[in-house]
Amino acid sequence: MKKNTSSQGFTLVEIMIVVVIIGLLAAMAIPAFQKVRTSSQDKAVLNNARQMAAAADQYFLENGVSTVTQGNLVGASNYVKALNLVANETYPASYTQGITITVAGIAGVRTVTYAP
Repeated sequence: MKKNTSSQGFTLVEIMIVVVIIGLLAAMAIPAFQKVRTSSQDKAVLNNARQMAAAADQYFLENGVSTVTQGNLVGASNYVKALNLVANETYPASYTQGITITVAGIAGVRTVTYAP
């Protein structure tokens, strides 16, 4: 009689190969996810800048001035109810009619500009 010595489990080499393949796939996917995250942060910041520019334009029209502070634009009873930060960015403290809006410090490294 021949004794059956085959085992039903995986060998250590097979498990190591699977782990290496999963690691390679993860290494390729992580930069793609970071790129999407960066892009979505920049789009959200640009949208906030557009809202602030529109609010400033409305303030200029209603008050006949050409400069306004952020405090007059953002607040429960103002043009923009709340300015939600996306990546710890910094918005200008004041807005001047016709001047480009620069939002700095997006995720600590990037800057976005919006020309109204």
